[in-house]
Amino acid sequence: MSQPKARTIIALLAVLVVVAVAYFAAIVVIARHTDKSDPEITAYAHGKSVTVNPFLYCDLEISKEHLSMGKCNTTEAVSNLDVPPGATIQLSLPKEIADAPWELLIGYRLANNKADAEILTYKEPWKLSGKPERDKDAKWDHPRTLTIKTPANEHVQLAIMEMHLPVPARDEAGNEGIISRGIWAVHTPAFDPALFS
Repeated sequence: MSQPKARTIIALLAVLVVVAVAYFAAIVVIARHTDKSDPEITAYAHGKSVTVNPFLYCDLEISKEHLSMGKCNTTEAVSNLDVPPGATIQLSLPKEIADAPWELLIGYRLANNKADAEILTYKEPWKLSGKPERDKDAKWDHPRTLTIKTPANEHVQLAIMEMHLPVPARDEAGNEGIISRGIWAVHTPAFDPALFS
């Protein structure tokens, strides 16, 4: 029996290295697709932008019988952005948010440390406020970017914006209501937790 030549051994080692690299690359690609990150919003105002990570985000588990919350990620992340009176703020929404029923809470800090808020909703079945729906207008069909003009009044300052993904819920006693499966929060320097709790 003859011994393998050095060239044959090097060729076999090279093949093993190529197979090992391909195997490792396949594992990285699979891990990347299975570890999908939570959706983010981009907020832009006054020449600056911030990435808004979810304060809370839960996966939904849907079956024929019911809808339930899956894995929840509670980071309690809040993004800060300076939005002076009269400035415009834009929110860029990813598909997971733009195509879902959502609510946008907009809170203003008024003079004498008072607060006022309005809620914009998308998709009528999820309407939770008495405010008029914005989705009656064709431009609100699957909005990917929301543009909100703040009042040009130094006594009315944007303090907080929260995007919520509401879902119907029923507790063990049979009481029905709405809970948020996702929350994204933007605070401005005018935010005071005592006013918006």
